[in-house]
Amino acid sequence: MKNFDVIVIGAGHAGIEASLACVRLGVKTLMLTLDINSIGRMSCNPAIGGVGKGQLVKDLDALGGAMGAAADACAIQFRILNSSRGEAVQSSRAQIDMRKYSRYMRKLLKRQKNLVIKEAEARKLIVSDGKVLGVITDKGPVCAGCVIICPGTFLDGLIHVGLKHFSGGRINEPAAKALANNLKELGFSTLRFKTGTCPRLDKNTISCLKLIRQDGDLTPKPFSFSAKNIKRKQVPCYITYTNKKTHEIIRNNLDRSPLYSGAITATGVRYCPSIEDKIVKFADKARHQVFLEPEGLDVAEVYPNGISTSLPEDVQLKILHSIEGLEKAKVIRFGYGIEYMVVEPTQLYPTLETKLIKNLYLAGQINGTTGYEEAAAQGLVAGINAAGRINNKEPFILDRASSYIGVLIDDLTTKGTQEPYRMFTSRVEYRLIIREDNADLRLAKMGFDLGLLSWKDYRRTEKKIKGIKEGRVFLKKTRVKPNRSVNVKLARLNCASLKRIVTLEELLKRPQISIKDLNMLHKLKPGIGESAWQQVGIDVKYAGFIQRQSKDVGRFKHLEKIRLSSNYDYSSLSGISREIREKLAKFKPLNLGQASRISGVTPVAISLLMVYASRLKAMPFKA
Repeated sequence: MKNFDVIVIGAGHAGIEASLACVRLGVKTLMLTLDINSIGRMSCNPAIGGVGKGQLVKDLDALGGAMGAAADACAIQFRILNSSRGEAVQSSRAQIDMRKYSRYMRKLLKRQKNLVIKEAEARKLIVSDGKVLGVITDKGPVCAGCVIICPGTFLDGLIHVGLKHFSGGRINEPAAKALANNLKELGFSTLRFKTGTCPRLDKNTISCLKLIRQDGDLTPKPFSFSAKNIKRKQVPCYITYTNKKTHEIIRNNLDRSPLYSGAITATGVRYCPSIEDKIVKFADKARHQVFLEPEGLDVAEVYPNGISTSLPEDVQLKILHSIEGLEKAKVIRFGYGIEYMVVEPTQLYPTLETKLIKNLYLAGQINGTTGYEEAAAQGLVAGINAAGRINNKEPFILDRASSYIGVLIDDLTTKGTQEPYRMFTSRVEYRLIIREDNADLRLAKMGFDLGLLSWKDYRRTEKKIKGIKEGRVFLKKTRVKPNRSVNVKLARLNCASLKRIVTLEELLKRPQISIKDLNMLHKLKPGIGESAWQQVGIDVKYAGFIQRQSKDVGRFKHLEKIRLSSNYDYSSLSGISREIREKLAKFKPLNLGQASRISGVTPVAISLLMVYASRLKAMPFKA
């Protein structure tokens, strides 16, 4: 029986980041997968990033994760979403060559020292005295100090196509039924969630001339802070819409839909509903967008994002052929729905270690999330903490004021989720401070201190920080006199002329003037990089808002610093209702901040807890 420091079950986006974090932090790791060729497979749409999700990828990259660099290497179109709005909600998104991405990740993993990849089914955890000791696979037992479970949709997965259903974790791949049953036997509370995917179309049978073409940005903006300028041919996407005929076909076949016949009972994705759900729940809508995404440069498959469905195959064909541009489309693979098991995430610490079993970590869709980016973010945090447990390091916990990853994990572990969780900018209270563009400023030091971010990459961040400081000083000190040349340039920008001497900082505060415009009015100091000047511009433009939000963060940090013991007996607290005492005992908050975010815990209870804090003998968290 072989021994490893960490076993990672699963080779999807969570499993990849978890495994890479472990081996890069010096621990011997075993990755278990049913099929080595499925490593890094993109089960659903061929894209990475999006609103809220792009920020997760940037956070990952700043900490030393792999997804950002992989996306840059395999992208075939880059776009910044919400580019006309403020920086706080701008998000990167890229179309990805799916097969190239999977190959990239396989090669990356195979190059890692201390990582063994094995094809085997994990069937049961080896647990003794509330502590995981390893995994029993179909090929025998394996021992380990920690185990990270990253199973995606494979836990007791059930696939639906029309009224037919069959066991599976993904189409043509078996479900993990034994491991799902084992987790239930061990006492974990579980839920059933549902997701789905679209049919894949042959691009050569789509009439693109009828459709709205959408190209990528002229200047691609990479995900990774370490990436150089990307000069690569980008491919277009196309937009079409459903119509009255499409909706009529769907309504006439709802009795054959597993969603509406009662065959599917699990909770689906609110923010990415199936086309059946859209027609029923948004009956007033005359049409719904279908976004045609290429799955790669060398493949014929196109993903019609917006028509995820589990209707029968003959109905799927009718739906497709009713849509403009798809009248003659051939289907390479039909869409399907899938139900799978989820472990209630409130059973986890913010390290993603389970409260029930020591040294066992869960990451990805098993915790109720949906999306590649959410999974990868959790995988990184689980990997860091599992490796930290082996190396006797302090737990690594990101809070809501530090990162989108911190918001994601805090939401899951303190609030839980009753439906598949997707990250959005609207979930983030301090989004003006934790933006895409400053992820490196927020997190690179953490990544470097952990040992995941290279010295070269961290030096780049230090240089950027130095440049920002120099840029701010330059703008404050440099003055511009009113003269004809300056005022003519201001007029071109629809900006009021100067009547007195002003600093460059004062000029930049004008809403019409950007950093690029400022450089036209007065040559900026050389030697400061473009990304540093971008930060300077944002800092100046939003100075008042950032200052106010920083005060809110200060108050938040105060509550987060007041630690609570994970094993305190809350039943002894007086002045707090029984319901709240039970919730505190169940969730085991690590600090007052987490306690305050538990549903039903009142401000009065938090005030009493603050009074009691000194008696609680609060101490740093150790699970």
